[in-house]
Formats: sequence, structure tokens, C-alpha cells
Amino acid sequence: MRYRLIGVVLLAVALGLTSDAFATASNLLNVLRQASLIFLSASGLTLVIVGAGLDLSVGANLGLSACFVAAAVKSTGALSLGFVAGLACGITVGMLNGLMVTKLRLPPFIATYGMLWMLYGVNYWYMKGDTIYGFPPQFRALGSGDLLGIPIPVYLMAAALLAGGIFTRYTTFGHEIYAIGANVEAARLSGIPVGSRLILLYTVSGAMAGLAGVVYLARLNSAEAGIGTPLLLPAIAAVLIGGTSLFGGSGGLAGTMIGAIILTLVVNGMNLLGINSNWQPLVTGVIILLAALIDSVTRRHAELRA
Repeated sequence: MRYRLIGVVLLAVALGLTSDAFATASNLLNVLRQASLIFLSASGLTLVIVGAGLDLSVGANLGLSACFVAAAVKSTGALSLGFVAGLACGITVGMLNGLMVTKLRLPPFIATYGMLWMLYGVNYWYMKGDTIYGFPPQFRALGSGDLLGIPIPVYLMAAALLAGGIFTRYTTFGHEIYAIGANVEAARLSGIPVGSRLILLYTVSGAMAGLAGVVYLARLNSAEAGIGTPLLLPAIAAVLIGGTSLFGGSGGLAGTMIGAIILTLVVNGMNLLGINSNWQPLVTGVIILLAALIDSVTRRHAELRA
């Protein structure tokens, strides 16, 4: 964690020295706003990966939830109904993922990858090529508004981080997640109800994707079928950069928050320096590979020392 914080500082200093626009208040607040959106979509995914699972449907779930929210808010004008629609969609998808992994015993990669494509199909059918746009200012404030000079999504990120920290540190369920991720058979033999815990983990991941869909829609002020497509890769990158092991059993939300900030700083710096945006996916992919390599080497060294 300490080295990642140092990395954030060094990256910020480097960008401050190379771009006069970086250290402005508006740009720094924009970095926090963008990082908070990535964190919200990656927070539930973090817990799933800690439990030795994987949820590749996060981006598609977010996109479908956002479109349901858009339709509900646009047709009824009821913000609360839109919020409920987004969460209900996210929770339902997450629960289905958990059931496929635990009851059907499908590998998490296969189950959630298949769900990704199913959600894309449903979303393209549901939207029929339309774009829904133009929402009330009260709704848009969730994604683009400020409170006391701080972007509202940053408050949501802080609330999710606090709740997740309490959950993982101070509850039995939180400790069981790490036990499942470290050794699922040992966890089962020790009496942990692995199946129900995994279902709940995937449900939480789905709920956070639904919440992120609400915030992302409020930020963009428009919804179309592919709205969630660009968010899966940054979510996975934030988790890995933050130090959560793909093998399960280690990591946490604080690291994911730092990972989201690092990733946002990299993209923000590329934009400020005028680097072609077509390079951004390549850079993100390289960062993911480096994070996975570091995780693998660290794990191998730990096994040798043991």
C-alpha cells in the first residue's frame, strides 16, 4: 500500500512538472470524480476477486442498469424509481452470476463472460438503437454536481470505502471472504457456508455495478446500448493495480481506490500532454499485465519463503 501511495505522489509530481493545467483545482477535482466512478464499478469486483472469483459482467451490468434507469426516469420523472430500477437490475444480474458459479458449478470466467454477452444482447434489444438523454438537474447532480466544492461521486466513493472497510475488517463474513479466497476447501471444512457466501459476494458486485450505472448515467446525461462497454477494463485494472491478487485471499478496497486514482492520473496525463486517445487502451493493458506479473512474482516468492 505504501509503495502505491508513493507511486501516486510521484506520478502527480511528474504531471505537475510537465503540464501547467494538471495542478489546477478543476483538473484535480475532475481526476477525483473520474476515479470515484471507476472505484464504484470496481469495488464489488474487488470483493469477488478476494474470494477467488471473477466478474467479467460488471461493465455490461452497469450499462444495462443505466439504460433501465434512463428509461424509468425519462418516462415517469421519478428519480427514486430510476434508482430502484438500477439497483434491482444490478442485484438480479449479480445473484444470477452467483447461482451459476455455485449451483451450476460453472467456472467464474465462463459464467460471467457468458453473462456479459447475454446482457449486451438484452441491452441492444431493449434500446433498439435509441439514445435516451436529457435528465432533470436533480438527477444529474449525482454524477456532475458538487457539495461544498467536492464532487458528489467522491462522497459516494468515501461511503463505499468506509462501509467496505468495516465489512471486511470487523465482520465474520468479511473474514470468511479472505478464508474462501485463500483456500476454498479449507474454508468449507471449517464450516464456512461457501456457496451462500459466494452468492452474496456476486450479488454485492452486481449491486455496486447498478449504483455505478446510476452515477455514470447522471454524469453523461445520456444512455445508449453500449454505455458500459468502456468500463470493464478500467475496473479490472484498478483492482489489480491496487494489489488485490487474482488468486484470491488478499487485497482490499483501499488498494482499489488507489489503483483507480493511479489509472485516472495516467489517462488524465495523456490527455493533458496531447497523446492520442487511441493509445489509452494499450497503456491500460500494459498496466494490467505489469500488475498481474508483480502479483504472480510476489506470490511465488511468498510460497518459496514458506
